[in-house]
Amino acid sequence: MENTEIARIFYEIADLLEIKGENPFRVRSYRNAGLVIEGLPVSVKSIVERDERELEKIKGIGRSIREKVVEILRTGRCTFQEQLLEELPRGLLEILRISGVGPRKVELLYKRLDIKTVDDLERAAMKGLLRGLPGMGEKTEKKILKSIEDYRNLKIAAQRFRLSVAYPYAAAYVDHIKEVGHISQIEIAGSLRRWKDTIGDVDILVTCRKKGAAMDVMEHFVSYPEVRDVLAKGETKSSVVLNVGLQVDLRVLDEGSFGAALQYFTGSKAHNIAIRDRAKRLGLKISEYGVFKEKTGRKVAGRTEEEVYTAVGLVWIPPEIRENHGEIELAEKDRLPHLVEEKDIRGDLHAHTHYSDGTNTVEEMALKAIERGYQYLAITDHSKAVGIAHGLDEKRIRGQLEEIDRVNQRLEQRGIEFALLKGTEVDIRADGTLDHSPEVLGELDCVVAAIHSRFDMPQAQMTERIIRALSTGLVHILAHPTGRLIGIREPYHVDMEAIMDCAKQYGVALELNSYPERLDLNDSHLRLAKDKGVLVSIGTDSHSVYHLEHITYGVHTARRGWLEAKDVLNAMPLDRLLKVLKRKG
Repeated sequence: MENTEIARIFYEIADLLEIKGENPFRVRSYRNAGLVIEGLPVSVKSIVERDERELEKIKGIGRSIREKVVEILRTGRCTFQEQLLEELPRGLLEILRISGVGPRKVELLYKRLDIKTVDDLERAAMKGLLRGLPGMGEKTEKKILKSIEDYRNLKIAAQRFRLSVAYPYAAAYVDHIKEVGHISQIEIAGSLRRWKDTIGDVDILVTCRKKGAAMDVMEHFVSYPEVRDVLAKGETKSSVVLNVGLQVDLRVLDEGSFGAALQYFTGSKAHNIAIRDRAKRLGLKISEYGVFKEKTGRKVAGRTEEEVYTAVGLVWIPPEIRENHGEIELAEKDRLPHLVEEKDIRGDLHAHTHYSDGTNTVEEMALKAIERGYQYLAITDHSKAVGIAHGLDEKRIRGQLEEIDRVNQRLEQRGIEFALLKGTEVDIRADGTLDHSPEVLGELDCVVAAIHSRFDMPQAQMTERIIRALSTGLVHILAHPTGRLIGIREPYHVDMEAIMDCAKQYGVALELNSYPERLDLNDSHLRLAKDKGVLVSIGTDSHSVYHLEHITYGVHTARRGWLEAKDVLNAMPLDRLLKVLKRKG
């Protein structure tokens, strides 16, 4: 069972306890346990197999949580969760997803009207049965019916979109909104601004130059040609679903609240809870409308995000790391890492040509890299084991090396300071041996090793397979280390901590593969690599000249993993990179 599944169980326990009206601190402890487990860079299963007592060393996991984690891993069940579900129907958890229906209302609806499902709630509201309950009236019934309709629309439209799918749609929509002419500020918020690898929906925030312009903006927003359904349209908020199924929400804000809203709608739930708790300790109240003195209600900040963070004693925190993984503590001391930027990248160490499954020639790839301002590009076509990709045998790879020499010579004659590096993406066979001979690999500047088969190996066997390959001393970079394809293929089972320890020992960099379907390593693994001092290579795995642009996704993912330029192999200038690669060889 993976971390996300275990975390989901603890989230459900927290929701059920909240419906029961249990102590808020107990509710929070289970919810926090879910957040901690979901964000761990290593498998909980691997920790338990090593020594279950190590779990209690992790902040947020005490003895009670540890015992439940162990039970879940060993039996696939959680007795405590099942006991709660015997007391409370599972359908109550779905009712919690209805806007405006919180835990107290769910408890009231269940106890007074025996409402157990969303369908039950809809029938009761249509019959006028809710208005007889404390704090509810006809207006409440209408709101709940509308919320149920919206919820069902969302369920139909709900799906996760890869970052590379959602971002272009959002950017194009922003350009459409700007056409109104009344916009003074516009920003994408939410998980898309944090550059998460998948996106549920898109939040866009705007301010207008003049009063009364909000409805003009909303009319233009809902008239976008890509809109399939208009879920809601108002003066301050509208929601639509695009033809592709992506939901987009637009909020029009006052100038004085824009920064507060941008902060509120960007941070993860855990980050925002921590910021609100911090504000409360300082005698402040923080919301999407601003930061206010709790006693007097006087507004002290809200125009910009910097104002909001300053008001609670913090420096501004980059959006990508607003996950409550330690950034708040460092922001308080002004010791946040200087996250890597795209301008720091000096070259790309994973690119394919028409020699294997790429579409462009060696020279075309080089010229595109030069156009991007790079100092170098490694040509790393597949080895012969990847037959479907027309991998290179030793005869063909030697022919390619000769062509690389010719292209480098032509570039030098033109006075272009750029280096094409000789490389390969060599396959790691099932037994851990490499698909080119040591003699051939020894002639190359950059050896990228990868797994392309037998993804179903047991964890111990897969881990040993990779460790054996890295231990040869012939590998510079381990490509797409977990093998995942987002929404298509789950990561293969591997002990990433053991892999990183081996990579550190043998001087191997781990790749952050920027190809949009991969983004592998993920942010949690990148943070672990940084902590262990393992270099990361941000490679595009380009199969055409256009794919070199995917470096953007890799860089933002690297930022989510707290990487700085010093942590990135291909942020090195050419002369230093060559020394590192040669020293490895």
